[in-house]
Amino acid sequence: MNGNEVHENRDDTDNPVGLDNLGRLPEHVPRPDWAELAPEAFKALVRVDTAAKRGLDPVLLNLVKIRASRINHCALCLDMHSRDALAAGESAGRILQLGAWRESRHFYTAGEVAAIELTEAIAVFTDSPVPDEVYARAAAEFSESELARPVVAITMLNGWNGFGVSTCLVPGHCTSPPDRTTP
Repeated sequence: MNGNEVHENRDDTDNPVGLDNLGRLPEHVPRPDWAELAPEAFKALVRVDTAAKRGLDPVLLNLVKIRASRINHCALCLDMHSRDALAAGESAGRILQLGAWRESRHFYTAGEVAAIELTEAIAVFTDSPVPDEVYARAAAEFSESELARPVVAITMLNGWNGFGVSTCLVPGHCTSPPDRTTP
């Protein structure tokens, strides 16, 4: 952008149009609310999501949700699940390190690493199916029934992320977990 373009986008106060008092850009406009437009589908997904979370360690589930939301570029879900994790007592350091978990494995248990790796394999399966070695590492950390739970939870989260990304849901307005009606 050249200097003229900046000048053309300024108002009478000599501030770029649309910036708040901290110089931040305005929020984007979300698309129509799919949960309101398809309430029965939304309710069904909430039921599946609730069932998928049953029996999963909440700490592990929060890490998986945050990692998948980062991979899928779902800003609302990343905001919501990071807040949930912090409210549940998760450390900011572990949340921040999820983007570089391979380099900072010492922040996590072997089971958490296996679940995070499985999350990446399920969230990004456009090039190939979940690799056998990734599945085997996860299977070594969890029983068959324990492993089924994160697979379903990760798959559900990919779905939620898809809704968040496709409808441009705006992060930063999440309520505390008890007040929230969405996963």
